[in-house]
Amino acid sequence: MLKVLYLAQDLADPAVRRRVLMLKAGGARVTLAGFRRGANALAAIEGIDPIELGTTRDGRFGQRIAAVAKACLTLPAKLRAVDRPDVIIARNLDMLAVANKAVGMFGGFVPVVYECLDIHRLLLRDDVAGRAVRASEAYLGRNARLLITSSPAFVEHYFRPLSGLETPVMLLENKVLELGERGDPPLATVTTSRPDEPWRIGWFGALRCRKSLALLSAFSRRMDGRFKIVLRGRPAYSEFDDFDGFVRDEPHMTFHGPYRSPEDLGAIYDKVDFTWAIDFFEEGQNSRWLLPNRLYEGCRFGRVPIAMRGTETARFLAVRGLGFLLDEAEPDNLVSLLGDVDAGRYADASDRVRACNSDTWVFGRNDCENLVRRLSAITSTAPEPAAPLSPVRQNEGGLS
Repeated sequence: MLKVLYLAQDLADPAVRRRVLMLKAGGARVTLAGFRRGANALAAIEGIDPIELGTTRDGRFGQRIAAVAKACLTLPAKLRAVDRPDVIIARNLDMLAVANKAVGMFGGFVPVVYECLDIHRLLLRDDVAGRAVRASEAYLGRNARLLITSSPAFVEHYFRPLSGLETPVMLLENKVLELGERGDPPLATVTTSRPDEPWRIGWFGALRCRKSLALLSAFSRRMDGRFKIVLRGRPAYSEFDDFDGFVRDEPHMTFHGPYRSPEDLGAIYDKVDFTWAIDFFEEGQNSRWLLPNRLYEGCRFGRVPIAMRGTETARFLAVRGLGFLLDEAEPDNLVSLLGDVDAGRYADASDRVRACNSDTWVFGRNDCENLVRRLSAITSTAPEPAAPLSPVRQNEGGLS
């Protein structure tokens, strides 16, 4: 059984929970260690007691550097009872530094996998600070055996031209995890039957975009109740002046708190018609390149995605003829895009989403097993030769 030490930047992040569940479902034995940024009981994983390395604060880069330095000093004591892993996965740059320390602590060769699912704005700055952070990433990742990322645009726009990393890449999209036994029916596909009620736009997941919040507020007020905005997930309170107060004062917007993925997805998407698959956080950079969780979640349940033209999300949808694409981030444009939606137009858009192969949206048990086999392949003592940065895609039959 493959022994994995998974180092997470935020133990309360639901995406960390999903990755650990994937590894376990694939047959790996996982030890989880990382920093705590906040409480989230829904991120708990049955059978996993995480090792806390310290506390970090969202948006406080200096504080995070200090926390990582302290964690590296205390790592031998923290991991004293942990068996030598076969592979270490470092989620984000912070944990890549911790992973390098762990390799030396365990002695001998332990391959490291660098998992990077967002490109922080500091990595993209064209100044001394940006070059220094990129140089640190290249140095810390110099011996990494694999880079896992979630969007081909990250490879195209950052890893290939700017990062300095010479590491094979595996593209692991943010698909919905479904772990039913072979032959079991998949999670139920929810239906929409609300002809006399307002349309509902669901913005779920990591809520960190002030511009989206303002745009959805202005749009829903303009539509005077014809559209409702439903928010669920974990707000990044550091990015808002007063998130809770803002939502409380909105006549057509509600926030229903965090949810458990994948267990709660069917229930929460049953309450909406559209998925807000737009993110202006770090606009023009990370937000333009990412393929967010909510894209796959909403489409998995036949919800119609709304994306911003010119982004990787819009490109993904346009190739498949799916969704509604917004030209400008203005209330008038959103009114033009959605204002005349009726039952027939919506049904046509939803049917196109439902007609897609479920593998477009779902990561199943067989995929988990293929992931663990791919990780097992890099555990030999002889490092693989460096290869050009081109993504290895997740396919129907596994990892190619």
